[in-house]
Amino acid sequence: MTKITVQAGPDGRILGFVARGHAGGNRDTEYDMICSAVSALTQTAVNALEAVAEILPEAEVSDGYLSCFLPDHLGKEKEKTAETIMRTILVGLTNIEESYPKHIRIEIRNGGKANA
Repeated sequence: MTKITVQAGPDGRILGFVARGHAGGNRDTEYDMICSAVSALTQTAVNALEAVAEILPEAEVSDGYLSCFLPDHLGKEKEKTAETIMRTILVGLTNIEESYPKHIRIEIRNGGKANA
């Protein structure tokens, strides 16, 4: 199962996320599809933060693991763009979770940055 922990600040703004694990589908094609979709969305978050928002997130990638956290003290405009990117990615991940609840779980944690 892929577990995604989204870290939100006290104001509800998304500060980052950690995605771990593999989808573990029953068939190779199901596994590949779910893992590919999750990987594409989580990597898109990192890439869009860099290319669109011009923010260098704190990111780490390894097999079955991707973390992405926003740096502290963003200006209002970058903060707004980053929030749009993070919310958009979360919509996509939530859609996958709704379709494949046995293979992906999303948890939202409030209260500030922490290793999820």
